[in-house]
Amino acid sequence: MIELRDLRKHFRAASGAWWRTSPPVVRAVDGVSLAVGAGDSVGLVGESGSGKSTLGQMVLGLTAPTSGQILLDGQPLPAGRRAVAALKGQAQAVFQDPYDALNPRQRVREIVTEPLRNLGQLSRSALEEAAAQALQRVGLHARDLDKYPHQFSGGQRQRIGIARAISVRPRFIVLDEPVSALDVSIQAQVVNLLMEIRREQGIAYLFISHNLAIVEHACDRIVVLYLGKVMEVVPTQDLHRSRLHPYTRALIEAIPVPDPLRASQHTPLAGEIPDPAYPPPGCRFSTRCPLATPACRASEPPLVERAPGHWMACHRHADLPEPPTSP
Repeated sequence: MIELRDLRKHFRAASGAWWRTSPPVVRAVDGVSLAVGAGDSVGLVGESGSGKSTLGQMVLGLTAPTSGQILLDGQPLPAGRRAVAALKGQAQAVFQDPYDALNPRQRVREIVTEPLRNLGQLSRSALEEAAAQALQRVGLHARDLDKYPHQFSGGQRQRIGIARAISVRPRFIVLDEPVSALDVSIQAQVVNLLMEIRREQGIAYLFISHNLAIVEHACDRIVVLYLGKVMEVVPTQDLHRSRLHPYTRALIEAIPVPDPLRASQHTPLAGEIPDPAYPPPGCRFSTRCPLATPACRASEPPLVERAPGHWMACHRHADLPEPPTSP
């Protein structure tokens, strides 16, 4: 349904006297290709600064790509604001911070019905009924329509954001860190709600997160992004039984284990993610990879399908450790 072809987004730094040469170019997204089919749930994971949110904004038409194509049902989306018009009624978003994503001056009724009013296809009574149904679907009540966002908890506000997104019955939703601002106990409730809605309505998700454990629970396929590049695409069912990219393995090992008696075998990655304005030569991950060789630093590895549905960009694929055996 949605296809990205060699998508790039480069930001040029502001010019000024402090640059001895021309201002550097920040390569936020640098050649990403992926596809999301109808009803799919695709997770996009990576550290802060890997380009996840920028990619989501381009998919929604909120940011124009520097180059590459975005296709909807095989047809290229137009450039600029016309992309938003082409996606009207088909794509929606749930944002990271439920405190900033809702207009504090609007009642819940106005917030939830805004996408429907933009389509201009329903009467006032039909809008009221659709808003009440959307609220009830996310576990709230029709009587909450007259309240303001400040009268709700963080988890309830995120449910209002989800109700707004599903009110038009979209085909595709970009979930940009939808639970990172919530308590852990509330995170599970919201993720389970999203999974139920997907099963009922057949909505496709692009689930953006830095938390691999949550994405693993909610998605069918995981795309691992590092410094604007795809390192790996792996079916969720193969996440713990396949040879994985060293970066993906590091993300898995960073997941906390709720067992105080189990010794941690996690070795933190050395260093920080490089400046996207000055990416390292060769493999983007070579400056932090424990398996890196001079060949890794000399040439960029291609994204190759190593197994059905499992793609990886790594020169050292043959030397990667076998997946751990279950106890």
